[in-house]
Amino acid sequence: MTHALLVRNAVAWLRRYRCGVVLSEQACISGEMPDAIGWKRACHSVLVECKISRADFLADRAKPFRQKPELGVGCERFYLVPRGLVRPDELPQGWGLLEIHNRCIEKLRTSRKNLRSEEGFRCEMNLLLASLRRVEIRIEPQTITEFLKWQNRMAEYNGGQHPEGVTPPDREENLFLDDVKDNEEKTMAPLEAGRQQFNICNHSVTSLMRIFHQRYRIVRCFLSHGRCW
Repeated sequence: MTHALLVRNAVAWLRRYRCGVVLSEQACISGEMPDAIGWKRACHSVLVECKISRADFLADRAKPFRQKPELGVGCERFYLVPRGLVRPDELPQGWGLLEIHNRCIEKLRTSRKNLRSEEGFRCEMNLLLASLRRVEIRIEPQTITEFLKWQNRMAEYNGGQHPEGVTPPDREENLFLDDVKDNEEKTMAPLEAGRQQFNICNHSVTSLMRIFHQRYRIVRCFLSHGRCW
């Protein structure tokens, strides 16, 4: 079992855990680089740190954002390890434990759901914005906004109708644009500042999710029609 394989399993587990956007090994301003982190509705984040050895697990304790948990990211936080590597009583306070064996992941301990502080939220925002910037650099000279509106340009070229196989933006599946109904996942206080933070985070996560969907549809469109615009 390699670290890269463990990270891939963590990403897949976060998808099954109903995270709509998942990023792996992307750094934020605090110096933390989550092995895998995903977001559900209401900006509820789930961190998974992958450790393949005892030395790796013990070294993680010395990191600044572990010494001061309020600097860390993740409303929920888990370690993902091979079977028997870590005992539940060795975990930081509030953390959960996932074990992998024969390609199956078992949750041995559930994480608390309120581990993220305001500082951790700002670090997550920085991670999302830094990731968006990396996307923008890779699609230059287009802007992210232009990239997101590619279906509209295709409709213009197609007499006002979207080509077969291309979903209009207003009909794309995007859980971050749904009304938040699950009280368990609401992590923001009903204050104006909290609502503003929610709107900012929701916009950033929605943009990332839409970009990832567009990349897939552009490739499919190119294969079907020979070009996308």
